[in-house]
Amino acid sequence: MSLIQATIRNTETKGQVNILRKKGEVPGIIYGGENANQKISLTKKEVKSLIDKENFLSNVISINLDGKEQQVLIRDIAFDTVSDEPVHIDFLRIVKGSKIILEISVKFINHDLSPGLKRGGVLNIVRRKVELKCPTENIPKELIVDLNGLDIGSSIKISFIRLPENVTPTIRGRDFVIATVAAPTIVKEPEKPAEAEDETAEGEEAAVAESVEKQAEGAAEKTEGSDKTKEEDKSTAEKK
Repeated sequence: MSLIQATIRNTETKGQVNILRKKGEVPGIIYGGENANQKISLTKKEVKSLIDKENFLSNVISINLDGKEQQVLIRDIAFDTVSDEPVHIDFLRIVKGSKIILEISVKFINHDLSPGLKRGGVLNIVRRKVELKCPTENIPKELIVDLNGLDIGSSIKISFIRLPENVTPTIRGRDFVIATVAAPTIVKEPEKPAEAEDETAEGEEAAVAESVEKQAEGAAEKTEGSDKTKEEDKSTAEKK
């Protein structure tokens, strides 16, 4: 679990918030539960380190605020439209006993142990994330799909994944598909035997030679015809 440092901010106006941002701070808020909302600020470096982590929107974070730690989830981050820098961040306070809806990423492992993939099959991913209803004290970081032993034609459904206790999909009433191991979409043409390749090469060379020969003959005939015409013109001129 990540531990970050934050401070309480007392900004009341947009100007005060902008001054905070110019100092390299990102304003934020913590909300949820019975406690009042808390306006906070943390360094831009701290915010970027959170964003860079895998599955950051479903990771539980511990915030140290004036010496007291509380667990939160990132619920929203606003970015500047020009610089793409973070300008505001919202945290949801974790309250024990409550449930929350989150999109959890799916991770596929053991690709090299799948007979279907070894034979050229393709992993066709239908859902890279699954929306789940989770107890706040039991939020999975990711959903693991083990491809070990899966052959072409295998269909991986939500029932295939072992979910933590009391964690349920928001889609109910059907065993929806996460991914399939499909047959390869590109069929390789059989390689030509060496003899056939030689024959093809010889045929191409003969065709090229024949074409060059015809061009040469045509040029010669053209030259001969031109010379003959010149002689006839010369003879006519002498008679005159």
